[in-house]
Amino acid sequence: MRPIFLCGFMGCGKSTVGRLLARRLKCRCTDLDDYIEKQENMTIPEIFEQKGEEYFRQVETDALAAFGDMGGVVATGGGALLSERNGETAMNAGMVVFIDTDFRTCYDRIKDDPHRPIAASSTKEQLRERFENRRPKYQAHSHYQISGGYPALVIAVKIERLYKKYLREAEGNGFE
Repeated sequence: MRPIFLCGFMGCGKSTVGRLLARRLKCRCTDLDDYIEKQENMTIPEIFEQKGEEYFRQVETDALAAFGDMGGVVATGGGALLSERNGETAMNAGMVVFIDTDFRTCYDRIKDDPHRPIAASSTKEQLRERFENRRPKYQAHSHYQISGGYPALVIAVKIERLYKKYLREAEGNGFE
């Protein structure tokens, strides 16, 4: 199975949709941040505090590349697909879907979460600016974009349909 990478801003629904989608496809769902925490034996906030964001982003790049061979559904972190390198890695390895959820919804989900170091240390205005800066990068590094305004199960079903289309197109181009 080629992997499905879900991207989008913090709180857009990647993990929730990813779990539902994986159940539908009978595969595993991996939250990239959880995977990194296990590999590093530290929480994301601890990694940021002790080793810095640059270190975290490199670990994230390495982890993302590994999933190209492992398959399944991967709920990426909010910053995972911002770099050209990571965007290309994910798009070449599998299908990338941007869950486009409005800022207000994302903010309501993340504003009090201490496990999100960027959200915890930023004002609402700073997060809105980050959201607006990231959105074009998510769009550029995705095969498909889907509205995050639907219930999670509806989004999962829509992505499942997109995945079947993606596989047919990949097969037609000799990639599978």
